[in-house]
Amino acid sequence: MKFICYPKCATCKKAQNWLDSKGIEYTLRNIKEENPTYEELKEWHEKSGLPVKKFFNTSGILYRSMRLKEKLDNMTDDEKLRLLAEDGMLVKRPLLICEDSVLVGFKEKEWEELLD
Repeated sequence: MKFICYPKCATCKKAQNWLDSKGIEYTLRNIKEENPTYEELKEWHEKSGLPVKKFFNTSGILYRSMRLKEKLDNMTDDEKLRLLAEDGMLVKRPLLICEDSVLVGFKEKEWEELLD
């Protein structure tokens, strides 16, 4: 299991503490230091069953400065994935990559359902 996060993010810290309290083993990856590749994002998107739009960090400074709210609707999924691969700070976090599923963002109930 991969836990992809930004260490300064409060939600990521909360998710990591939750994983640790449950004794769940994972490999940690700092999204700012090691941005997900296009291929990884494409695979995670397919595994997650979510729209690509859900992979964007809509509350992030970069998202807002690029005015992506207005632009995403006119982009293909492929264009969105390529954009996400350019900068990890565009990607919603944390991400929990499991063998056959992907969780985007930390919602304790969802994580509990998947991991219990």
